[in-house]
Amino acid sequence: MDWEELKDTEADATRSWSFFKSMGPVEVFHVDLTSHPQREVVAWEWLSSEERRRRERFVYEAPGRCYALCRAAVREILCHQLNCHSRELTFELAEYGKPYAVMQGKRVSIDFNLSHSGSHGLIAFSRQGRVGVDVEERRLRKTWRGLVETVFGLQEQALLAGLRGKRWMDAFLGFWTIKEALSKAWGTGLHTDFSRFQTPPEMRRGELTGLFSCPRLSEATWCLENIGNGEMAGAVAWEAQ
Repeated sequence: MDWEELKDTEADATRSWSFFKSMGPVEVFHVDLTSHPQREVVAWEWLSSEERRRRERFVYEAPGRCYALCRAAVREILCHQLNCHSRELTFELAEYGKPYAVMQGKRVSIDFNLSHSGSHGLIAFSRQGRVGVDVEERRLRKTWRGLVETVFGLQEQALLAGLRGKRWMDAFLGFWTIKEALSKAWGTGLHTDFSRFQTPPEMRRGELTGLFSCPRLSEATWCLENIGNGEMAGAVAWEAQ
């Protein structure tokens, strides 16, 4: 089953994931993380014995369900693309913890990244180059205002200072998810100093796409897209070719 067939896959009550958006070499899938016993049973069947043991070690139900549904979705989608059985697929971690897939002792050519918040999970797959994705539930948190001066640049701070209420939250989440997506594409994640770079000017003006280039942080040029909707903020970053 290729990407086009996966995108056209009809909704299935036993499957937690569905196609969300396509952009260039990147395909993004949404994972419904709400409680659904039937889907959780199906997801369990996709997990390896090690993943099942890890799932059982979660103290709280919601994080455990999130782990199982997201990992099972990654496995199922990759297996369709690689034409392999789940038992042939393993996962390893890069230096800062970004997972990658291995089949028959070799790293697979499809890069992936996942993120989750509340009842939403997003998984991005790239057929060429690195990819990062971030999602945040649109729910205001008291701790956000305290982060502004430590994670945003001067232009971003100035823009946020002129906003209130929902407009402030949406702008904050737009900047945050773009930076998170970039850091996850680089593989550095929360080890990244977010204050060292800013979102592209065009995206600060409200455009949904942009290009990012910063030689001191990455030699590559990065394509960015804001993929949020009314329920969640989200962004994807992928390597320009």
